[in-house]
Amino acid sequence: MDLGIFDERKPMASEDTFGSHLLMAAFDFGTSCSGYAFSFRNDPTKIQTNQAWTPGSEGLLSLKTPTSGLLNPQKEFVAFGFEAENKYLSLIEQGKHKPWMLFSRFKMLLHNNDGLNRNATVKDITGKKMPAMTIFEMSIRYLRDHLVAELKKQVGGISESDVLYVITVPAIWTDAAKQFMREVAVNAGIDSDRIKLALEPEAASIWCQQINTSLKTDLSKTGSQYMVVDLGGGTADISVHEKNIDGTLKEIHKASGGPWGGTCVDHNFISWLTKIFGKTTMTRFKEEQMEDYFGLLREFETKKRTVTPDTDGLVTFRLPFGLRTIHVEVEKQNIEKKLERMKNADGVALQGDKLRISAKIVRSWFSESIEKTTQHMIVLLSERKMKEVSTIQLVGGYGECKLVHDSINKNIKDKNIFIPQEAGLAVLKGAVWFGQMTGLVTSRIVKYTYGFACDVEFDDKIHPVEKKIVNCFGEEKAQDAFLRVVCVDTEVNIGKPIKAPGTHIMSLDEDVNLKVYTSSEAKPVFVTDAKCKLLGKMSLGKGRSKEENEIEIYFLFGETELEVRVKMVKDGSEIKKVIDCLAV
Repeated sequence: MDLGIFDERKPMASEDTFGSHLLMAAFDFGTSCSGYAFSFRNDPTKIQTNQAWTPGSEGLLSLKTPTSGLLNPQKEFVAFGFEAENKYLSLIEQGKHKPWMLFSRFKMLLHNNDGLNRNATVKDITGKKMPAMTIFEMSIRYLRDHLVAELKKQVGGISESDVLYVITVPAIWTDAAKQFMREVAVNAGIDSDRIKLALEPEAASIWCQQINTSLKTDLSKTGSQYMVVDLGGGTADISVHEKNIDGTLKEIHKASGGPWGGTCVDHNFISWLTKIFGKTTMTRFKEEQMEDYFGLLREFETKKRTVTPDTDGLVTFRLPFGLRTIHVEVEKQNIEKKLERMKNADGVALQGDKLRISAKIVRSWFSESIEKTTQHMIVLLSERKMKEVSTIQLVGGYGECKLVHDSINKNIKDKNIFIPQEAGLAVLKGAVWFGQMTGLVTSRIVKYTYGFACDVEFDDKIHPVEKKIVNCFGEEKAQDAFLRVVCVDTEVNIGKPIKAPGTHIMSLDEDVNLKVYTSSEAKPVFVTDAKCKLLGKMSLGKGRSKEENEIEIYFLFGETELEVRVKMVKDGSEIKKVIDCLAV
């Protein structure tokens, strides 16, 4: 494996990185599919992925398995991935599936969920609810146990405690979502000090530098800038990096993107079928003919991978008999007659049990996600600070789609477009490298303005009277002021504390809760402003005495989780805590 791009600083795996542990493993917990990869301390560059997932059907061979978990009627975890889906289909055949629960694609709960907390719930495919943390925990525990079982086949005497873990998360996720994933992993039985979170596009970026050959000269130059577009099942996750002189990377634009992944295509396919057959028919079909419904989705998963910009004529899908029967019962007419009226206008035909749809219609199901992703990339690249970006790297399972490539190549002509082999594994394999190389990413761009609530000297020329209070020292203050620590779009060095303005006095009468807020605006005035949101809080306790209650507050940005340090001015002692973003 060519590692030339790291020659300047050689942040290779070392005894310090692994400590006493035998291997580094990464979990890519995706919306559609999940998997893991690992490397041993004695051969860190040899990254292995699991080869033993049992496929659900022919044509769906994959180095990942569906993110699906099956619970029995007692709400006990039974199976995950292909095994879970196949078991559920078997139960359907026997008519025993109704008290069981199959959870699928539940990761999207964590995307842009402002109200995310530990009590959040997710629904199974029939609408039954379970605590989200329970379902995520069961899934992570399964991946951990599957990994350890496979490792024991290779190395005798290995135990779970020999493993260091990296768990990938989208860069566009909120602080609360990232904390959620860490807590889930801990609840699943993994020691907190053996867990590291990796941002998905950063992990992909690291991997692409290992395997890139035709563009390596360009990317290895100091100052080279490139965009990483991670297109997965749920989201499009975009980061932009610059190569530092010492071989490390810094972020030059805050992570951005949206829910424009491959599941958008599935949603549009089902929406189109609903338009043809009607909502009542499709609802009954899913409830009464679950096996055929699953079969239709699996067939579509295979078919959609074959659609290209040049695909012509008609694309054929098997039309389940149960769907046709239910349609007749609901609509009181044969689907043949309905489709015949649509044949010339909409490019839809029925031949026996085959539904034939024009390639143009099939491509239209991809349009929404591809257009939103492409336009977002164009807007980003039009910014002044992005003018030196020379290369775009497309990764993720959906990043392998030829329709995506065609749109980006047609609309963004002045950049090198690079799609690595096995683009769907770039995040997973890069995460193993990320775990081995400490300090590879040196800085990130903050996505919000961060600060906390405090009382400031009241000024009737600035502050409304309803914000006026008198504190325990008899001073007139304006409450709920937003004390800014760092401004949106600011570059912050990872691991370097940033001091909040001034010093602060802890209350002697009651416990102090430091409440941290974010805002999309650069200069918010009050934490109660419309665009301000409570990020989380931490308890500081009470002041020790009037002479020893003065504190300085420091924020550590840039890591995947936000840490706050409170320093006692009198003796220099510190309180170090990660902000609890799930208690709001």
